[in-house]
Amino acid sequence: MSAFTLLTLKTMSDARGALTVMDGILPFPVVRSFWIYGADGYTRGGHRHHKTRQALVALSGSVMVLMDDGKAREEITLSSPDQCLLVEPRDWHEMTFGPGSILLVFASHGYDKDDYIDTPYERL
Repeated sequence: MSAFTLLTLKTMSDARGALTVMDGILPFPVVRSFWIYGADGYTRGGHRHHKTRQALVALSGSVMVLMDDGKAREEITLSSPDQCLLVEPRDWHEMTFGPGSILLVFASHGYDKDDYIDTPYERL
């Protein structure tokens, strides 16, 4: 069992393709959204927050997310657009991008450089 929350988003599929819905499932109001792409093989993130909550969805490709809340440390691979990983403020997160990956991020707060904590948890 994971220490982190991975949601399965409602998806309808037929011969014409698939439609995935993000409707009322997030435990916070979305104030900001952004996407990261063109980062093939690179690692992004490397921080946690004071207050911002996030939800991550790999729209294309795969993104390995290293999560660490100070107690548990886990690698979670997002490889389907119906998967949504919740990132709480306490969660240190680093995202490593596979070829052609696009990561969509929903955030509970607007950008504020003072909300970022750039120091990872110490491991003994």
